[in-house]
Amino acid sequence: MAIERGLSPTINQQGEKHMKKKLLATALTTLMAVTPVFAETLKMSHVRPQDATIDVELRSFAASVAEATDGAVEIQLFPASALGDYTAVQERISVGALDMATQPAAAAADRRMQISSFPYLAETWAQAQKIYGPGGAVREVMNGLYAEQDITVLAAYPVYFGGIALNVENANPASTEPNGIKVRVPGVKAFQLEGEALGYIPSPIPFSEAFTAVQTGVVDGVIGSGAEGYYASFRDVTKTYIPANTHFEVWYMIISNESLAALSDEDQAVLKEQAAAFEATRWTVAEADQTRNEQRLVDDLGTTVAKLTAEDLAAMSAKVRAEVWPVVLEDVGTEWGQKILDQVAAAAE
Repeated sequence: MAIERGLSPTINQQGEKHMKKKLLATALTTLMAVTPVFAETLKMSHVRPQDATIDVELRSFAASVAEATDGAVEIQLFPASALGDYTAVQERISVGALDMATQPAAAAADRRMQISSFPYLAETWAQAQKIYGPGGAVREVMNGLYAEQDITVLAAYPVYFGGIALNVENANPASTEPNGIKVRVPGVKAFQLEGEALGYIPSPIPFSEAFTAVQTGVVDGVIGSGAEGYYASFRDVTKTYIPANTHFEVWYMIISNESLAALSDEDQAVLKEQAAAFEATRWTVAEADQTRNEQRLVDDLGTTVAKLTAEDLAAMSAKVRAEVWPVVLEDVGTEWGQKILDQVAAAAE
């Protein structure tokens, strides 16, 4: 009996240890069944404030990716250029220091990227989709230019046709004669020349300083955005809006090749599939979104929206194409750029 009493605790302890190991193994198996072994978090920057249209749509996209990958891929959004100006963000994505962004192309990284914002390149939404949508001439070129920076384009995001926002009145908004009105333009030659061709005095100012420049009277307005952008970022200094169709604004959803390669083949395929669906949906709502934002300027801010006829827009386009295109072509490479313009013209026929 003494021997049995001496052995019993040892046997019981071994049994308990075995049972604990079995329970732990079961718990780990169950946990692995419901939780990805490796969850990848991708940081994505974008340029608009929280709850702006793009922010809402990207949140929906992120949710779709998380669901489609069973939580293996999570996208964390950073609105309002919280991770830096879009030029700096593109540079960081290029070297793998940041994962993703949905934003304009940074021509500072490669002057040829100006082709994406060529003034009056598209004049209708149908033309724009042919040019910037999947398989379009500009889209294919941009895919290649980004690839040279170790960046993959996942989707294009059509935003709007651009216009002119002023903190002053313009008595003759359809005129392209010099009007003495000074406007902020992006630091891109195409916008600077376009501002001059449309009769304004262009002043290149970083986007982060643009609102203050208008508010303090350094400039009288802004060229380079559209109704949505002016409502989101310049609502307190937009008394007049001129829907001059200055350019077609398209942003690109981009990802560092390093970040993309870190995902499994299956998750890469899912991410690309969800991005394609995201873009396809955007093309169906973008035009109505532009109209809605132009009306918001009127209803919410009391902005005067100029009425331009088809003839007015045609005259603006003709002047800009004649005066601006040849100069910008020299900047991006005449032979290279002209081939793209020829492809765009053929697609528009």
